[in-house]
Amino acid sequence: MNKFSFTIDKSLGNPTFARTGIIHTPHGDIKTPAFIVVGTKATVKALTPEQVKDTGAQAILANAYHLYLQPGHKIVEKAGGLSEFANWDGPTFTDSGGFQVLSLGSGYKKVISMDSDLSTNAPKSSRHAFVDDDGVNFKSVIDGSMHRFTPELSMEIQHSIGADICFAFDELTSLAETYEYQVEALNRTHRWAERSLNHFRKLNKESGRPYQALFGVLQGANHEDLRRQTAKFLGAMSFDGYGIGGAIEKSKLGEIVGWVTEELPVDKPRHLLGISEPDDMFNAVAKGIDTFDCVSPTRVARNGAVYTLDGRINLRKACYKEDFSQLDPDCDCYTCQNYSRAYLHHLLKAGERLAATLLSIHNEAFIIRLVDSMRTSIEDGSFEDYRQKWLSRYYH
Repeated sequence: MNKFSFTIDKSLGNPTFARTGIIHTPHGDIKTPAFIVVGTKATVKALTPEQVKDTGAQAILANAYHLYLQPGHKIVEKAGGLSEFANWDGPTFTDSGGFQVLSLGSGYKKVISMDSDLSTNAPKSSRHAFVDDDGVNFKSVIDGSMHRFTPELSMEIQHSIGADICFAFDELTSLAETYEYQVEALNRTHRWAERSLNHFRKLNKESGRPYQALFGVLQGANHEDLRRQTAKFLGAMSFDGYGIGGAIEKSKLGEIVGWVTEELPVDKPRHLLGISEPDDMFNAVAKGIDTFDCVSPTRVARNGAVYTLDGRINLRKACYKEDFSQLDPDCDCYTCQNYSRAYLHHLLKAGERLAATLLSIHNEAFIIRLVDSMRTSIEDGSFEDYRQKWLSRYYH
């Protein structure tokens, strides 16, 4: 039975752009816009599922690549799927593994070029991922063993993991690629999208399990013609929603998102992959993005960085050693209610693991509530005014 659907509740006039809605899944509803917390290996780093829930998180996103390597997607399936395995009772997402296969395999993360004609391209001896028209060969980041992902295997992995929302297998490109290679990779991504959709629908039909949604992934870097082309091509297919991926130049993020949302079906949800900076999220929501995910809130927390309404601060700095004030006076999360900046500074300097937990609680709660407040401002019609006031204070 298909228990997945999306309804739009409110917009600022044109439902293509800033809008609120609800994504209905077998494991519950997601009120949009929403920030989706990343639990890469079926765990949000340093946090229990109960702590994640207390931040206001509605859903988590796990990583097909990492769960395939460890403990193995069949283990997750035997446990009853991601929700049972991770003790998370809400909606779940998994990405396709395409980003990790290519970004980790390149050795240069997002700046790698797969075009051998470019001087910025890493020599093949240092690369750990090799693309062909059928799929990608790659070395494991755990032990260096060789593996191969195809669209069909990615679908089987995600189907076994059992997430409510999955993503089609795509080829990650970077801003270093030539336009000619971007065209080649996009055509390959389109063929992989068709294969992903056909195989995933077959798996859904045969399993008898709760319906799993599949989102198509849009690449095309900073090129308007390619972004609009892929939005039209994938938008005509029977995907349940769409993910906007690839390396995006920060200054052009809103513009690029606008290109694709103008072409995509209005009545299907759009997810922006790997974004969590406040200005980027405001730009994306304004252009019609419904959900986001990013590892950044917990990653920067482990390094002592904390979000506040007056900007990001680094608690490792000596000026916080005797600062016994509340971490963020505008926040009522567990950390802010109970611990001072001085104590958190001490934990960081002492190398105590509790620092990662307490700062991650705050950072996740901060970003989740920010996106929640965007939803409220769309509902009451004050989004543009709220956006201007919030950003002017944060980036003062």
